[in-house]
Amino acid sequence: MTLDPNASPPFLDDIADEFRSEVRTRLRTNEPVVAALPIDLDSQLHFVNSLLLLTPQRLLCRTPDGQWHEWALAAGLKLDLHDHAGVGQLELLDAQARLCHWRFTLAHNLHAIKLLDQFQIHLQSCLSGQPPVLPEGHRCPSCKAPLEPDQDECPICTKVIHTPPSTWTLFRLWRFAKPYQGQLLAGLVLTLLGTAASLVPPYLTIPLMDEVLIPFQNGQHIDPMLVALYLGGLFGAALLAWGLSWAKTYILALVSERIGADLRTTTYDHLLRMSLEYFGGKRTGDLMSRIGSESDRICVFLSLHLLDFASDVLMLVMTAVILVSINPLLALVTLVPLPFIVWMIRAVRFRLQTGFEKIDRVWSEVTSVLADTIPGVRVVKAFAQEARESHRFKVANQHNLAVNDKINKIWSLFAPSISLMTEWGLLVVWGFGIWLVSRAEITVGVLMAFIAYISRFYGRLDSMSRIVSVTEKSASAAKRIFDILDHVSSVPEPTQPVKLDHVDGRIELTDVSFRYGNREVNKGINLTIEPGEMIGLVGHSGSGKSTLVNLICRFYDVSEGAIKVDGVDVRSFPVANFRRHIGLVLQEPFLFFGTIAENIAYGKPHASRAEIIAAARAAHAHEFILRLPQGYDSMVGERGQGLSGGERQRVSIARALLIDPRILILDEATSSVDSETEKEIQKALENLVQGRTTIAIAHRLSTLHRANRLVVMDRGQIVEVGTHDALMAAEGAYYNLYQAQARNNDTDPDDAPPLTPTLMKGAS
Repeated sequence: MTLDPNASPPFLDDIADEFRSEVRTRLRTNEPVVAALPIDLDSQLHFVNSLLLLTPQRLLCRTPDGQWHEWALAAGLKLDLHDHAGVGQLELLDAQARLCHWRFTLAHNLHAIKLLDQFQIHLQSCLSGQPPVLPEGHRCPSCKAPLEPDQDECPICTKVIHTPPSTWTLFRLWRFAKPYQGQLLAGLVLTLLGTAASLVPPYLTIPLMDEVLIPFQNGQHIDPMLVALYLGGLFGAALLAWGLSWAKTYILALVSERIGADLRTTTYDHLLRMSLEYFGGKRTGDLMSRIGSESDRICVFLSLHLLDFASDVLMLVMTAVILVSINPLLALVTLVPLPFIVWMIRAVRFRLQTGFEKIDRVWSEVTSVLADTIPGVRVVKAFAQEARESHRFKVANQHNLAVNDKINKIWSLFAPSISLMTEWGLLVVWGFGIWLVSRAEITVGVLMAFIAYISRFYGRLDSMSRIVSVTEKSASAAKRIFDILDHVSSVPEPTQPVKLDHVDGRIELTDVSFRYGNREVNKGINLTIEPGEMIGLVGHSGSGKSTLVNLICRFYDVSEGAIKVDGVDVRSFPVANFRRHIGLVLQEPFLFFGTIAENIAYGKPHASRAEIIAAARAAHAHEFILRLPQGYDSMVGERGQGLSGGERQRVSIARALLIDPRILILDEATSSVDSETEKEIQKALENLVQGRTTIAIAHRLSTLHRANRLVVMDRGQIVEVGTHDALMAAEGAYYNLYQAQARNNDTDPDDAPPLTPTLMKGAS
């Protein structure tokens, strides 16, 4: 790759202008910048503004004080990249020592990865004397298009992502309509018959005018039977059209409701199969909006507007045939406004496409504010932030209003313009028709019938033009729903699943690494947990403990290595089948709106009341449940707001006990409760862990007195494994954690006492 040295180097668009001028003065003639990394932290993790550049021959660094340093690419030079707790570090080494190191926030980690890749490529080029070769793997993972070293995103896929929704997206709904194709065919036939019946009355006006009214005006006698025949025909046609219209509307409304229900169910089911990684990048309000309001919009489109559109098309075709059969020349005149209408529809269609998609996205911002605030209303009130949240909602609502106003400006001009053109067309037909009557080429009855048909023709044309708005809204809604349905879970079901009927509980982690986005969370983990063994995971916040248990539960899949249960890779098990053998007790237990009994039986919905009570007794929850007004039938409120933190935790322990899992995960199960409540929970946990393979995460080391081994993690790696006594004797990472917690306990009487060798006797 070659770049213009006078152009801005890659990744420097957000760097100050004076940096660019400095870079240009530092570059040699025809020396391009192939990668760049903004450095925004110093060694003390204070924010600074500096820069690291890579060219095909050297590495250049600008320090925060404005000094420049450089290193030529040569044998023995090496770059190491690692990250921890939101901070990335890049080290430059040679065979003897570390030459320099840089720290940066993980917002720039992708730049660092690309710089490291380009460093390897150009270092190899300098050593071999051959031109640098772009590796085959440097391609877009989706479309496989080759990417330049300075490209963060694939331009092809990015274009696809931001392409406005096409109305062709609506045809993808056929997969949901196919089960009801018989009813749809019946509705189409009824629509055809109903439209034909509605076209009979204008045709009967020709003999009614020419054979009854005009002769009577000229003094001739009226035949009552003839009048009754024509009026009966008009009444019968109107009655038949009404009956057929009712039948087809009812049938198609039923079908559209079922299509909408199937669409919601399928989307929700697919959403539940997504991994936690997917939900980490989505807002609750946006997903709720897609499944709720977007599917409703599609349902209304299918039941009303699509039906009207089909009727309009049939009406136009049939009317055109009748008009041509009456008078071809006059029929041709009716088409005068048609080219202008088509031109206007094409002119506004793209604006409507992009506009309605933006409206959907902006509306999801409004619902997201509600989804954030209402569940967290206790925090809002506790910090007296009602005014702030009201302002946040007002800003989102005003944004929604502004976007809608912009679209309404276009639509408010479009619809009246179509109506005006159809009125002009009607005037043209009147004028041309009167001229033909004056030349005795058509009768007055023919002209009146023609006007009646033309009024319907232009009315349906006007209606069809208005459906553009509804169609684009529905296409936008369909695109947002299919964005969910098209997303493939990062935790897929196995193609050849291994049935898991019984679990012994042996867990093996072999060279396990995991990256979340561009951040490396765990790396090179090797650990074996025997059946029935209790492992305690300890370490500083951000050391990768929770991520490790998430990998074991298969909430995420490993980036490298493998996790095996009873000798079988967990990726070979059906996801739901595997997780039924895992009990999970979280730091913040989540209870659903419902009764105590329903929450305990969540993992085993058909459990008997005796089983529920037995689980509650084992979790030391039975006593406080009986003190509630309705006992086990007491409503706990949304997210368990009617219970204290310790009570919610004991209900969650009972929930885990009821399914009798062979593998148990305790994620900070007692960290958010007081010491007295912790004692109650510890009694419940003693019942829970018996005979089960248990992995317990805890900051309070005193909660791990039953653990057979302690696993100490730091920076996403296992640094120590052993018993409490062995790790204390080693005076390593665990010793430092223990001493720090002991000092804290000396000043904090509310904390549990530090872990002592006496407490560890049962773990040996």
